[in-house]
Amino acid sequence: MIRLALANLSFPSSPEDSIRLAVEAIAEAASHNASIICFPECFVPGYRAPNKAIPPPDPVWLEHAWSVIAAAAAKANLTVILGTERVVDQKVLATALVIEADGSFAGFQDKVQLDPSEDTIYAAGNGRRVFTAGPHTFGIVICHEGYRYPETVRSAARKGAQIVFHLQFSEAEDGSFQPTSYADPKNSFHEKAVLCRAAENNCYFAAVNYASPGSPTTSALVNPDGLLLSVMPYGKPGLLITDIDPTQATNLLASRFKPELC
Repeated sequence: MIRLALANLSFPSSPEDSIRLAVEAIAEAASHNASIICFPECFVPGYRAPNKAIPPPDPVWLEHAWSVIAAAAAKANLTVILGTERVVDQKVLATALVIEADGSFAGFQDKVQLDPSEDTIYAAGNGRRVFTAGPHTFGIVICHEGYRYPETVRSAARKGAQIVFHLQFSEAEDGSFQPTSYADPKNSFHEKAVLCRAAENNCYFAAVNYASPGSPTTSALVNPDGLLLSVMPYGKPGLLITDIDPTQATNLLASRFKPELC
């Protein structure tokens, strides 16, 4: 068994607040004996939505933030999947930094498939990879990728990922339906897609969102058969702590995929 912590946290009030919240969440996850904690999309310094006042990208500040959070990971002895951003060739990429339990950097998974609304905010990355935490293998997809591009999740599952983490930013729009139960038929397709990504690849799928009033989606963990395992109440800040059995992730349906027949 492996214990996961999904950081369903409120949007940080400032970049420095994002560091504080991340360090506190890591310590809390460690107190629950979690092995891996995952944060939402671009949590440090915060997702650059049009209604959010985020300072301009600062590579020096980002390096500082990552080092502080890496020290917290090493102290807690757990793996951190940090939604963040990075600057490459003067372009800003939405990314996930994987920090190992000893505080070293395992690498980045950049967001490759952008939503059209992000074209003037972020640049698209390239390539997909998987990571390990002890004997366990996991993949990462970021928001729009996991909902609309099933092949991003299938790629990780075909490389042996028992868990795919889905980092996202999603807040309520004016007049939108506000769900109280997961995958409510009256809600958008997004949570149904989360269930499908797990079932169609026979892997665990962990969706991690910010906590916000009227949130259209919430953090949840789905079994490899597509059934909901655990879910965070909508809009409630905190950690969703869940134990999983990685041996249940067979990746069977992902492994049988034949792209030449599509």
